[in-house]
Amino acid sequence: MISPGDKAPNFTLPDQDGNKVKLTGLRGQKVVLYFYPKADTPGCTTQAQGVRDRAADYDAAGAVVLGVSRDPVERIAKFADKHSLGFPLLSDADHAVAEAYGVWGEKKNYGRTYMGIIRSAFLVDEEGRVEQAWYKISPADTPTKLKAALGV
Repeated sequence: MISPGDKAPNFTLPDQDGNKVKLTGLRGQKVVLYFYPKADTPGCTTQAQGVRDRAADYDAAGAVVLGVSRDPVERIAKFADKHSLGFPLLSDADHAVAEAYGVWGEKKNYGRTYMGIIRSAFLVDEEGRVEQAWYKISPADTPTKLKAALGV
């Protein structure tokens, strides 16, 4: 697990339009980075819409928002378009970035055990250090905790 003060693991991932997004390319800006299990499921939709609805607050704080899942580019593109999200969703198909952030782990659902992304969020500062980390965050709490951490 990553703690506040740790250097945020760097990554380069494709967004919903196929553009490469590199964390080091966002230095000088705060980055709101959240991991979600699967595009267009109820919890992930609630979370993404909540983040979308507070976009003005994140903009006011000078923060860039990035959502990350294992979904392929085509699926996140449909999800972003369907819900008019307005921020980049990134495809971590091999879950290497999720592993680097400590959000890849064992999950249980309806008696079934499997590996997947554990819903989590991070605030990365302008120098690339983790300012805040929320593991196992609820979909509804994500936007409000991020807003409070940004002081807006």
